[in-house]
Amino acid sequence: MLDEFKKFIMRGNVLDMAVGVVIGAAFGKIVTSFVSDILMPPLGVLLGKVDFSNLFINLSSQPAASLAEAKAAGLPVIAYGAFINTVIDFLIVAAAIFLLIKQVNRFFPSKEEAPAPHLCPYCKTEIPEEATRCPHCTSELQQG
Repeated sequence: MLDEFKKFIMRGNVLDMAVGVVIGAAFGKIVTSFVSDILMPPLGVLLGKVDFSNLFINLSSQPAASLAEAKAAGLPVIAYGAFINTVIDFLIVAAAIFLLIKQVNRFFPSKEEAPAPHLCPYCKTEIPEEATRCPHCTSELQQG
């Protein structure tokens, strides 16, 4: 069982996925920092000096001036400002990934764009378009 586990871990696609997860987590931290530290402060100023991260609904009868104060007191709250920040994080990550994939797709033609391979009508192996005889089964090919 241990040998099977080693084979599974050492397969290329598992390692590629692991690298993708690590890079994705690091990219997520960069985007979160961009949204909370660079994007949201000016947006909050434009919307009347609103700090999205401090927007909350207090579900208790005890008053709280800030989200931090409510959490420190253990009050039940709905932190919808944090949710707004998370949604904006997601939209920025989704847009960045979309743009990245769009650029990568420009360099690599999709399978739909690639021409279909020319196959020998007898042995069904791929052959050059100009071939007059199949190099695999040596059948004579009709031109046309």
